[in-house]
This record gives sequence, structure tokens and C-alpha cells, in this order.
Amino acid sequence: MKYITEYRNPELVDELIKQIHLINTKPWTLMEICGGQTHSLVKNGILDMLPKTITMVHGPGCPVCVTSVSVIDEAVFLSEQPNTILCSFGDMLRVPGSKKSLLEAKAQGADIRILYSPLEAVQLAKQNPDKQIVFFAVGFETTAPANALSVIHASHLQLNNYSILASHVLVPPAMEAILSDRDNKIDAFLAAGHVCTIMGMEEYYPVAEKYKCPIVITGFEPVDLLQGILMAITQLEKGEYKVENQYTRYVQREGNQIAMKTIYDVFAISDRTWRGIGTIPQSGYEVNEKYKNFNARLKFNIQIPLAEENKDCISGDIMKGLKKPKQCPNFGNNCKPEHPLGAPMVSSEGACSAYYHYANSVIS
Repeated sequence: MKYITEYRNPELVDELIKQIHLINTKPWTLMEICGGQTHSLVKNGILDMLPKTITMVHGPGCPVCVTSVSVIDEAVFLSEQPNTILCSFGDMLRVPGSKKSLLEAKAQGADIRILYSPLEAVQLAKQNPDKQIVFFAVGFETTAPANALSVIHASHLQLNNYSILASHVLVPPAMEAILSDRDNKIDAFLAAGHVCTIMGMEEYYPVAEKYKCPIVITGFEPVDLLQGILMAITQLEKGEYKVENQYTRYVQREGNQIAMKTIYDVFAISDRTWRGIGTIPQSGYEVNEKYKNFNARLKFNIQIPLAEENKDCISGDIMKGLKKPKQCPNFGNNCKPEHPLGAPMVSSEGACSAYYHYANSVIS
């Protein structure tokens, strides 16, 4: 297939649905790890087309959703420093911190700019030498190369007024944390195609082997997702647990070596606290010693205490696959995009947002 419309072909979708119904004989629970996949599943009504014995649950694949309350507090703190401009992707502005969101800080006078690329922030630093420019670097492995490149570029330009607040999280450690949880229900994973485009497939083989769990690297269109589900169910029905690649048009086993080299030049692997899940060892990127002058935490000597999460938000149970968004008593009532209790209702990739905007009453 060459064109995007082919990955949305209704006849091919119908054929894949038939094949899934034909081979499925047992109840299985699959988790898609990417928020973009979640939105595609819900928006296109795929959850209603699957056999009732197949349950799709929605993992911690939205970087906005898993950014901890304390990191939001760090970003708010930075935005309120004198002569400082905080730059961020738009999704982050409405995520609740312990006391306020970035949007509320902006309304109170903080200079917060919504950008589409960290390189725009570097240009802003070049244009404003009398200001400190901080880029809120959020994302999985997918966005890490561009964020790392911004640090390298700023270093080459000798821009001492540029730094990043790194909040990168990594997919394989999150999978392991979910699979090792005593309440784990996951039989197979659909892994995020864009992450694997950068990082390749090697990290997933030990996870599949250790937990006897099929992992299918999958794209984002309806045909991608249904092919991924079919491949995972086929493995489960046969008692297999392999790493397979549905997203062959982009993902290579070795990944993007240039992008990975850029990441490892700037970042070191570190522990990271995930909203709703807790601290997962070696699950994040932090600016390394070589580029420590571009680490906003060090530059501004941030000392933000660990903040408690909103007890009325069940985002942790949702992102671990233990509950669905509509099982939250606050869903659509006390928690809406206009006044969210947690990040999954805010983000354009959040599971709660997907159900709020697209899911009909059939989806529980």
C-alpha cells in the first residue's frame, strides 16, 4: 500500500474484522501503548467492531498524561522567574499542577509561549539575549532527538540563556512496570510505531521473552491497528510470544541510528516519576553532564517538593489497563476538558479525552 486512504479502506477493515472474529476463541486483553492509537481506535469505532471477548485497554502512551504533578510545578516555578520565557507545546498548558496549571500562571502574567518545535525556542533565545529561555521538553523517545538537537544547536551558538526542563519518558520500562504489577491483566501489547521508528525493536525482545507477552509494533490508521490486533491474537491463540513488526513501512529493527546518537549525546537515562503510576527506575532522559549548563533544573536550582496527586483522578488505574475512562465516577461530570481533574482529560492523546469526544454509549 502506498497512500494513506488505503490504510482506511472500509473493505480491508471489514476483512480484518472477519479474520479476527474467525481466529478468536478465548478472552484476551490487549493494551495499545500509544495515545494516538487510542484516539484512532475510539474515533473510528474499532472497539465496537471487535469480538466481545477481546478487551482493548489504554496504556501510559501519552507523554502529557504521565508527566507528574511535581514536574508541572517545576514548569510553573520556571515560568514565574524574572526575565524568563517558558516555551511549551500547547497540550501542557492545561495540565493541573498541585496549585495551578501553566495556563493559570500565564493568566497571572507569566511569559509562556506555545511553540511547535524546540528549535523555535533556540531562535527565541538568540533574539532575546537579555531573557532566559526555557523549553519544556516533554515526550517519549519520539521527541527526544529534536529536543536534544536544540541543546546541541544552542551550544554551538553559545547561547547561555537557553535551557530545557526535561521530562522524557521511555516505553519499555513502562511496559515492564505494567507487566510486573500484581494486578496486571495484559496478554499482549501493541507497541508505538513512531517510538520504534526512532529506537528500533531490540529493546522489546527481552520484555516479550521475560513476561511471555506478544508485542506487535503497530501504526495508527484503522488498517494498521486491526492488522496489529490480528497479529497479536494469532500469537495468543497459538501460545506464542514474539516481537512482530506491523509498521514495516517505517520501522527497522535497528531503528534510526543518527537519531539515537543525537539522543545519547545529550541525555542520560534516569529514574522518572510517572503521574498515576509512581517512580519507574531508568525510565526517563535527563540532560547529561556534558550539557549540564542547559539543564534548567540545575541552572535555576529548582527545589520543588514531591506533590500529591488528585485523589479523585483514577488516571493511574486507566493507564495501567485496570479501568476504562467511563468507569471513573467523575468522568464527564466533575472532570471535563474545561476543568480536568487529571491530564488524560486534557491531552489530545489522552484516553479520557478520546472517550469524552468520540465514544458513544456502547463503549464502557
